[in-house]
Amino acid sequence: MKRFITASDVQDILRSGGTSIPVGPDDVITSAARDMAQSKGLAFSGSGGIPRVTLSPSHTVVGSSTYKIPQPSPGNVDGPYRFSGILNDADILKWREEFPILKNIIHAGNCSQSAQSKRVRAAINAYLDNWLTVGMDWDSWVTEVNLAKAEFAKLIGADADEIAIAGCASDCVSSIASTLDYSGKRSKIVATEVEFPTVGHIWLAHQKYGAKIDFVPVKDGHTDIQDYERYVDDDTLLTSVTHVYYQNGYKQDLDAIVDICHRKGSLVMVDGYQACGTTPLDVHKQKIDIYLTGNLKYLFGIPGIAFMYVNKKLVPLLKPARTGWFGQENPFAFKVRILDYASDGRRFDTGTPMVLTSYAARAGMQITNEVGVPAIAERIDFLSRVAIEEADKHGLDMVSPRDISKKGGTTAIRLNFDSHEMEVELKKRNVIGSARGNVIRVAPHFYTTANDIIYVMAQIADIIKKRG
Repeated sequence: MKRFITASDVQDILRSGGTSIPVGPDDVITSAARDMAQSKGLAFSGSGGIPRVTLSPSHTVVGSSTYKIPQPSPGNVDGPYRFSGILNDADILKWREEFPILKNIIHAGNCSQSAQSKRVRAAINAYLDNWLTVGMDWDSWVTEVNLAKAEFAKLIGADADEIAIAGCASDCVSSIASTLDYSGKRSKIVATEVEFPTVGHIWLAHQKYGAKIDFVPVKDGHTDIQDYERYVDDDTLLTSVTHVYYQNGYKQDLDAIVDICHRKGSLVMVDGYQACGTTPLDVHKQKIDIYLTGNLKYLFGIPGIAFMYVNKKLVPLLKPARTGWFGQENPFAFKVRILDYASDGRRFDTGTPMVLTSYAARAGMQITNEVGVPAIAERIDFLSRVAIEEADKHGLDMVSPRDISKKGGTTAIRLNFDSHEMEVELKKRNVIGSARGNVIRVAPHFYTTANDIIYVMAQIADIIKKRG
């Protein structure tokens, strides 16, 4: 009889102290089991030859042979630049092995999508294996969702019962917007022009419920903290701010903004999508009321999941109109005539939770928590300095902040042609960049090297030159 060997079988062998996994001639080794065994140094053993059939193929990433990207080695990770921080060269080289694409491609589009890690791939395969072999395992799947919530809470300094899960950041914003009462004196929402457009769209859509919307302006790629003093007033119900501007990487001063808003009686909701995982954050210490982000950028996840923190003191006061059965105190009460909100962060959940993406999200956030946000932050700050210096060497029109304390991971280069064309041309040269508006964004992660940045900026300059 055919037997499927899954990641759970590998874990059992590890717990028992075994060093090999017995395999029969008719057995099928799932991809998750194969990946986990390989990472733990376990061998497959059996008579009659070891079956190599797996349920998903291994892919080798192959870039263009015309362009050779720099290859880091011990003693030459950052070329002419020198990095001194929590992570040393050996750490960076070890972690780069976790992301197979880096062998052939420079992944500098982390502001849009991070590189795929072996762990995240194995986590996705673990779900697929479980679905294949168990069939339906909701107890295990919902447990994984809750573990992902806990991993996110650890990342931002929250408690697990303050976390909700959604399909995307837009869902989180919509949920909060649906909780607010716009009929009183405080009916104004203050947003900013540096928000990702979806946020502004959602607030504008609530004007029909009585919300009054005002936008703090963007000036030369950044906001002025004094504008918050002017725009946030006694009529402001909530102030909606992004931590890092998606266009050019400008980083707002959250502590100063929170202080102004709370002093004037406004709640504060922070969109951390372009910052989470790259900048140390403690939502309790920083007195942030609501914080949300997705996982596909700097958190090594995939599309289709987002997390939201709501301070536990605020939870009982908010009653979302955007709800569902998993937002109830007991989702399995099945009382269609009774609306009984959950007493904790679950009240902002909606319908059947995001299971497969929770597997991926938890694995990605485990990497972030293991490396440590402080270590990632100082590495990205270092690479930002390299990016600015290299852009200047080539005379590129760099429109990101030069003050590193006011800059996230993105370095934006303004173009006089369609930025998507630049993204396509860079891909031909084994570089993943990210087009947005009239800029190409270079967004490294902790696994990026200074030599990578040197190469990327040189390619951008060459493409611009050849276009005339």
